[in-house]
Amino acid sequence: MKRSQKIIFLIIALLSWILMVSCLSATNVGDKNTQIADPTKAPAIEQVIEMDCDSLSGGPLRVKGSMNYSNEFVTETYYVEHAVMLFDMTGFVLRDEEWEIPVNSQILGYLDLDEDNNTGSYMMQLPRVPLGAFNDVDQSGTFNSGVQIFAIGYEPNLYGGPFAVGDDLERGWPGYLASVKTDSENQDEVIGGKLLIWAADAEESFPSGFGDDGLLFTADDPVQTISSGYTLVDMDQTPFAFSRDEELVMDLYEPDDIAIKDYTDMSYTEAFNTMLEVIRKEYAFNGIEGKQPEYEALYDEIYPRIVAAETDHNAEAYFAALLDFTLAFHDGHVGVDGGDRFIEQIYEHIYFGYGLAVRELDNGEVIVTFVTPESGAANAGIGLRDKILEIDGLPVSDAINNVVSVIGPYSTDFGKRWDQVRFLFRAESMDQEIEVKVQQFNGDNKTITLTSEYEVDSFYAGSPYLFYDPVALPVEFELLESGIGYIRMNSNYDDLNLVVRLFERALKAFEENEVPGVIIDMRENSGGASLGVAGYFTTQEIPLGQLEYYSEKTAQFEPEGLPDKVIANENQYHFDRLVTLVNLTCYSACEIEAYGLSQVPGMEVIGTFPTGGVEAEVARGEFLLPEDITVRVPTGRFTLPDGSVFLEGQGVQPTIVVPINEDTVFAEDAVLDIAETYILQ
Repeated sequence: MKRSQKIIFLIIALLSWILMVSCLSATNVGDKNTQIADPTKAPAIEQVIEMDCDSLSGGPLRVKGSMNYSNEFVTETYYVEHAVMLFDMTGFVLRDEEWEIPVNSQILGYLDLDEDNNTGSYMMQLPRVPLGAFNDVDQSGTFNSGVQIFAIGYEPNLYGGPFAVGDDLERGWPGYLASVKTDSENQDEVIGGKLLIWAADAEESFPSGFGDDGLLFTADDPVQTISSGYTLVDMDQTPFAFSRDEELVMDLYEPDDIAIKDYTDMSYTEAFNTMLEVIRKEYAFNGIEGKQPEYEALYDEIYPRIVAAETDHNAEAYFAALLDFTLAFHDGHVGVDGGDRFIEQIYEHIYFGYGLAVRELDNGEVIVTFVTPESGAANAGIGLRDKILEIDGLPVSDAINNVVSVIGPYSTDFGKRWDQVRFLFRAESMDQEIEVKVQQFNGDNKTITLTSEYEVDSFYAGSPYLFYDPVALPVEFELLESGIGYIRMNSNYDDLNLVVRLFERALKAFEENEVPGVIIDMRENSGGASLGVAGYFTTQEIPLGQLEYYSEKTAQFEPEGLPDKVIANENQYHFDRLVTLVNLTCYSACEIEAYGLSQVPGMEVIGTFPTGGVEAEVARGEFLLPEDITVRVPTGRFTLPDGSVFLEGQGVQPTIVVPINEDTVFAEDAVLDIAETYILQ
């Protein structure tokens, strides 16, 4: 660095330091970042609060804390840039969940995350004069300057710069891994934890308790006078405890309803009964026709098997009973994982086949799409495009109906049907025989006896995940030979910062190259967190579903938070034609993403199937059971204003349906071909 540059740098640094430590004045009203709890109390003219350094001396200088969490998917899957933030709580004072946290008030602290032990610790240096909004919360009825009110919360960076601004706005108030505790069954009201407040002088008051109504910042709050500068408010004590230590401790809390339900110390039967008690109340689709199982009949079937497994100390039998329990639901989010036991149970139904894979066409015909070389099927003369007419004397359609798939359950009939077709030619052991009546491609009919053998190639040939790449980036893009821009959104279950940056980078590249249209491929994306990428293509908000959870207070499902929506991004991109590709392998958050895209004006949705129709919220439905077994059951559902369920069991419907016939089945990618033709015609 040149000497002159060093001098300039030192001057700038010195000026910055002087500005940081100086105590001049703070504007209470009139500034765009200034709020008060009740705007009707604001004076007619701007009020300026004069401060001096002496009045602010002797108070807290920094804050630190730690956190423990059990639910790993947010902190360890979606984010790589971890931090904590000083959250301006004005949104809570106003009870306005849309209130935007001003960027000027945001102070970030380094978070040291220990992913191996699910813990974290942070330390934050406090600014001498914070720039949060002032709130008059002394309930005196007379306007005065008020105080700034903050919480500490986990605030990872989604994308862009480190602060919550622009497309990465933070609204409302924190409730997850925050220094405040909130009541998810009562509009996320603050019910405990710690706040950090700041006063410009020693003439302000702050609540010292919740009052008779149990709510904070309401008319019946008792209050007490506070000192100037920072004060820690401990709301877990009665009355509230106030502290002005030089270094404050504000730990972050994982809400009880989000924490994983750990029953690993219980017996088999005790864990099952405890889990079922929760599920019978909180399962997301209780009361929805065709979704929940018949609990009494299911219990009578499964519980004796749990008892027997416990008596025999048989972990495999315990897992098998739980697997059958989950298969009784009509919901693709319900599942069980038992590690190696799960793999063994599933692969028992996969290892052995008859050397062929088939597809069911729209007209009901079942044709051979794959034959394993040198298999019994190949040696018997079965070839591609042959039609399967009967199996063991049953019409092939009836034979498909009788297939039981172990990789369910399913939210839709079309999802279940796909796997029934896929398992049609699987066996449970070697040397099983079936009799197959075939109409060969030349028109001749013949009956063939096939014997099962160890081979998995035909099973994987029938997978709907034909283009799956386990090491691909979450978003890939290219210019097709036709000149069309192509984005493949492989996953929303990844580093979300990376997902967004790659997606927008693709749009920028396509815009610069003036492509005739853009294809967004959402097939084979199993979900994660929806990001609202549709906001890049429209300036209008796109309404989505309202999240609901079971409430112990009302014994019914109640809305939590505001209805979800896609918000227009600051950067907008325009293309003459837009296409979204969908398939039954687009699940969960992928479906919310696809739905948002489907609502963009001019967007066409193309596919052979809708999306998977597997849409619910699962973070609160993780059960840890003995023998390292995990059961997952969704507890949050999304509904529309008319009360109907959003997407679950239906999916995002194509506006252009690609037929399933011999031509499309044997094409390399018929859906993509039709999308290109649509854009170029």
